[in-house]
Amino acid sequence: MNGFEINKIVASIILGVLLVFGVGKFTDFLFFVEKPAEPAYTVEAPVVKTVSSSGSSGAIDIAQLLSMGSIEHGQKVFKKCSACHVVAKGGKNKIGPVLYGVMGRKSGAISDYKYSKALIAHAKTWSYEEMNLYLIKPQAHIKGTKMAFAGLKSEKDRASVMLYMNSMSDKPIQNP
Repeated sequence: MNGFEINKIVASIILGVLLVFGVGKFTDFLFFVEKPAEPAYTVEAPVVKTVSSSGSSGAIDIAQLLSMGSIEHGQKVFKKCSACHVVAKGGKNKIGPVLYGVMGRKSGAISDYKYSKALIAHAKTWSYEEMNLYLIKPQAHIKGTKMAFAGLKSEKDRASVMLYMNSMSDKPIQNP
């Protein structure tokens, strides 16, 4: 191979690179699109309000919290829970226990479900205050629970789920 053929190969490579970049610049000029001054939509970051689980049970006004929610909204939010739990009367345990009548019931009370040792040792009654703290972040409230759920950060969602679960009971507990 002589020097003339090497020059032709190098020239064709340079020409190819120039064509690729040149076509790109030409199409940018030809199809210029002006960017809008303000975005078409904005994404708002959620405001997270949490209550520390180490605080006293009076740290949040449950009546005020429950006033934010509704049973209908709770039914929609509960769909997140329905992958692991059933709330229907006579339902079968899934990954998690049946939650029919859970409000006012002692934790770890269903005999045909294998609870974690931490939840059995917890041994508290599921009141609105207790359920609220649990739903914020289950693993933080009851260390060692096997419930792998991140929690419900929205106060409205927690209030609605609690109202919905309370409505799914033969003996719903009294709202404060």
